[in-house]
Amino acid sequence: MATARRQRFIRATLAWLLGAALVLSLLSSLTYELFFVVSLIGLLVVVELTAPFRVTPTWRSRLKWLIALGLAVFGYIVIRRILEILPPGVI
Repeated sequence: MATARRQRFIRATLAWLLGAALVLSLLSSLTYELFFVVSLIGLLVVVELTAPFRVTPTWRSRLKWLIALGLAVFGYIVIRRILEILPPGVI
């Protein structure tokens, strides 16, 4: 069974994801890329706001791999967007 802090982290992350999907759909801007970027920002915010002061549980130390994967995908999205903006003869 998950601890209270882990449940709080999961609830905050799910609330952010649902809120992001709702706001993006209300703005008619819901795309996979934009949802991913907003969700990644939310995950980073929730990780920082719920970070313990003294002891880091093992489940939180495993979050670094999820964050690293998210940042790698974010980098891919940024590079792809930059290549779309550049004129065809530049590269």
